[in-house]
Amino acid sequence: MPDTSTSRPVHGSGTFKLGGDLEVHRLGFGAMQLPGPGVWGEPSDRANALRVLRRAVELGVDFIDTADAYGPFVSELLIREALHPYPDGLVIATKAGLTRQGPDRWAPVGRPAYLRQQVELSLRHLALERIDVLQLHRIDPDVAVEDQVGELATMRQEGKIRHIGLSEVTVDQIEVARRIAPIVSVQNRYNLADRTSEPVLAHAERHQIGFIPWFPLATGELARPGGPLATLADRRGAAPSQLALAWLLRRSPAMLPIPGTSSVAHLEENMAAAALELSDDDMKELESSR
Repeated sequence: MPDTSTSRPVHGSGTFKLGGDLEVHRLGFGAMQLPGPGVWGEPSDRANALRVLRRAVELGVDFIDTADAYGPFVSELLIREALHPYPDGLVIATKAGLTRQGPDRWAPVGRPAYLRQQVELSLRHLALERIDVLQLHRIDPDVAVEDQVGELATMRQEGKIRHIGLSEVTVDQIEVARRIAPIVSVQNRYNLADRTSEPVLAHAERHQIGFIPWFPLATGELARPGGPLATLADRRGAAPSQLALAWLLRRSPAMLPIPGTSSVAHLEENMAAAALELSDDDMKELESSR
């Protein structure tokens, strides 16, 4: 048998069952950085983007996070080109509910007809008959939550969606959504330097909801030369990004980090974090470093 610690390091991250029936390894890959600058248009090197996706799967990744708004649709089409027909067990989570007006410009639209249109397009672009996890990218403040999540629930009943997730929500919003349909994942910004979503993480853990921290590698001043993260990284012989990911994995069994990159070398470095074990003292040092 091959040594999965080197050939498939992601398998060292452990697993989580989304919705109680969809098991994935906890360290995944976020495909937001594959399109062009500002998450807009084609990548400058399409062949390299395809290599990154294929290498991620080789390293054991079986959970890829994307969105219709990445490109828009560029990320989904790259995933299809690189990986279809998809290997058994590969879960692709995509999102709908944000529109694009140009590079780095985003606006929520949660009208039921729009969400249905985008789900149908994602099914076509990803060459899927059913989306394993469809996340509401943002709650549109101008549309009732019941209408937004309700439309996704209807498509779930129709067999177009297997599971429903949310993104950038509060505990109260999660509970409103859960009264409409089962919610299997929540994707909020969370990292060593920004832990404002602690209440959401605690709520997700209590209810067996996967917590997907976006921007997981943001470490800010913590990684400055001589800073707490850089100091521990030097002592452990690891990259600061690896420590940031290892901290997330140790922080909660519901945590599903999805570091993204457009570099194969950075991808390999990130995925190696699954094998990095932090001691209780390491965790205390990092958690007290804010």
